[in-house]
Amino acid sequence: MDIFTQQQNELTEHVIYSKLAELSDDEKNKATLKEIAEQELEHYNFWKKITGKEALPVESRIKKHIWLAKIFGLSFSLRLLEMGEAEAIKFYDSVAKKHPEALSIKEDELQHEQKLIDILNDYRLIYAGSIVLGLNDALVEFTGTLAGLTFAFANNRIVGTTGLVMGVAASLSMAASGYLSSREEEVNDEINPITAAIYTGVSYLATVAFLVLPYLLQDNPYIAVGAMLAITILIIAGYTYYISIAKAVSFKKRFIEMALISLGVAAISFGIGILVKKAFGIEI
Repeated sequence: MDIFTQQQNELTEHVIYSKLAELSDDEKNKATLKEIAEQELEHYNFWKKITGKEALPVESRIKKHIWLAKIFGLSFSLRLLEMGEAEAIKFYDSVAKKHPEALSIKEDELQHEQKLIDILNDYRLIYAGSIVLGLNDALVEFTGTLAGLTFAFANNRIVGTTGLVMGVAASLSMAASGYLSSREEEVNDEINPITAAIYTGVSYLATVAFLVLPYLLQDNPYIAVGAMLAITILIIAGYTYYISIAKAVSFKKRFIEMALISLGVAAISFGIGILVKKAFGIEI
């Protein structure tokens, strides 16, 4: 990376933080993002004095992070932005001998921005526990349930419709549980029990819908159960990736834990389904 490229990156990030500040309804978040934006502009002006050139921000990067923030929340977009700082850190070290001030900028990037991002108040993360409650329960319960029903009945129409009916009923039950659980939770006053219930119920129902989908699209029960398990892994990977970025935690550990639990329950249910089918002589 050359100095002009880094200068352009600083300006691009200045625009990103400024636009994210405009999107935020939280005054604390807005002030935090504006502070970071001003810092990035200072960095840009420093490199501008050295290159003697004006730069233009990279519009594609700006649009990407705005889109990510709107869909996945500020914390996800900002932490993803910060993950790209590794290359910038190497750049600062490489030019430090000729431009000692680069070490001060490096220190800003390593400490000040991360500290500011850590205090962001992102409502999506506040309700992450409710989403996990619905998603985990749906994955664990329905991978097992659908697998067991597949081997017991070997009829996709029956398995699919049964799964949908059970899923709707269970999602309402989970939403009620999420509401009651949030009402009893006194640690976080920012959690609204009704909102928590909605997140729990919707995440549960959406997960069930994805798991049941293969049974409604084709007739082979064994292809359906394989596709269902593949979807399970994809859902686990997607949500774990989101949490690992937004909360800065280990992806590998969480992914393996959730995958082993869901697939383990499914494997046990396979066996139960086979036993039930043989014991009762069910043929449909």
